[in-house]
Amino acid sequence: MAETATRMRRGVARLLALALVAASVLLGTPATAAPRLVSITGSGSTWSQNALDQWRADVRQNNITVHYSGVGSTAGRNAFAQGTVDFAVSEIEFGAEANEAIPRRRFAYMPIVAGGTSFMYNLKIGGRRVTNLRLSGDVIAKIFTGSIRMWNDAAIRADNPGLNLPARRIVPVVRSDGSGTTAQFVKWMNNQYPSIWRPWCRSKGRTEAQCNVLSFYPPGFTAQAGSSQIAGYVAGSNAEGAITYVEYSYAKENGFPVVKVLNKAGYYVEPTANSVAVALTRAQIETGNPNAQNYLTQKLEGVYNDRDKRTYPLSSYSYMVIPLAHENGVTEGKAYTLGRFAYYFLCQGQQKVDLLGYSPLPINLVEAGFNQVKRIPGVVQEARPIRSCNNPTFSTDGTNTLARTAVNPPECDKKGNGQQCTAGTGGAAGTPTENSNNNSGGSGTGNGSAGTPGGTGNPGGTGTSPSVAPTASQSAGPGLVDPATGEVIGNGNGGGGEQFVAGVPVSLAGEGGWRLRHTMMVLAGIVLLALVVGPPLIFRRSGVTRTGTEGPKR
Repeated sequence: MAETATRMRRGVARLLALALVAASVLLGTPATAAPRLVSITGSGSTWSQNALDQWRADVRQNNITVHYSGVGSTAGRNAFAQGTVDFAVSEIEFGAEANEAIPRRRFAYMPIVAGGTSFMYNLKIGGRRVTNLRLSGDVIAKIFTGSIRMWNDAAIRADNPGLNLPARRIVPVVRSDGSGTTAQFVKWMNNQYPSIWRPWCRSKGRTEAQCNVLSFYPPGFTAQAGSSQIAGYVAGSNAEGAITYVEYSYAKENGFPVVKVLNKAGYYVEPTANSVAVALTRAQIETGNPNAQNYLTQKLEGVYNDRDKRTYPLSSYSYMVIPLAHENGVTEGKAYTLGRFAYYFLCQGQQKVDLLGYSPLPINLVEAGFNQVKRIPGVVQEARPIRSCNNPTFSTDGTNTLARTAVNPPECDKKGNGQQCTAGTGGAAGTPTENSNNNSGGSGTGNGSAGTPGGTGNPGGTGTSPSVAPTASQSAGPGLVDPATGEVIGNGNGGGGEQFVAGVPVSLAGEGGWRLRHTMMVLAGIVLLALVVGPPLIFRRSGVTRTGTEGPKR
């Protein structure tokens, strides 16, 4: 019996050893079993940075770490080309500027967020802040080429019949760094007002080809680096008379108004999420050869010339430049993490961009984005129906909900009728401007048409008389003004510093990578199987009967 017991113990030990070997062969090492979440790094656009910062904050709860530096689109593209970042963000593609080289590393473009390039300004009349300024496109081009220099210029007065504009010098503020915002603004001026833009651009030493698209604005104006800095400069107490171009989000963040820009239908419109959504229905999206480097880039001539009265003419969207190969330090773990981040901002992240001052991507761009994510080598595809994104633009019939539900601008924002709406814009939406010329119609406080002075507007808003002071609810918004001094006394958010929309926890796919608990579970199953099956086999081979006696020897 002792010999039999010894043989049994040795048999069980051999079975356990074989089970461990089998487990190691079947499981391999954790590194090869599945990718792991690792930190990823990107740089580029400041136009998109407020949205990116919000998304990065949101995904931290899911152990997704994304580092991002808003250094400008040009610097971001250069960093990606040199292989020092895993992804870049830009409003223009590689090679759009004259003499820009296409990087050797494999890449593709993916849309991430839409928005409007706005004109944020700092202007007062009689100590009171102006929040309802309107400008035609040619006037904007003349301001940023130096031929209109005073706020009481006849062309600006024609756009603003309700304002007694001051004899104050205009201070245009431009980007000092390579900027996608600059490039988008220049493309618009070059396409729409070439007789104003091109001669001035060439006078600054630029070639004809360079004047088509420039990310570095020609010298001659006050300049600041980055969207946050340029917006902060214009919002400063010593910057009265200043105007700049910046993504709408930054004007909202700083509590400052933006210009209502005249569109081709003859209405002055600001870049809200709805007006941008309407405009981008006219954008032409390059969706030809999926392997082409310009895949999913945008052509905006249709946006500039859209005759829908609801459209904002300087609407566009931003790209993420994504890697298509394991090179320049892009490992499977980084590709997997980038994919997880992309799936988040293409879906859940789009739900809150309106609050930040952007417009969510329409369904065709989200679908195209999903297809681009699949091209990242090492990404783990998420099996989810596109409509489960709950994007605010999605609808059951496939149309863009924001564009379909956008209402017409009020008639007091129509050019040439002698009226001017008093409602504030951008970050100063809650602060109307008293029309100093007292010859304009009332403005709608909602989205509908405005009424006559003191009357009731059409559905969507109630008309108010130009002389009526803001209500308590209107005064609660950003950009609060002291009625005695006209100075800004608060931004309406109860504090300073970075502002984030409260992130709502969302359920993402489980964290990637093989964990110790997975290994232990499999090993436990193998050991259990060995203990159940092993002893009967050993008994059978040793010749021991069920009663514990040796059977007949053969």
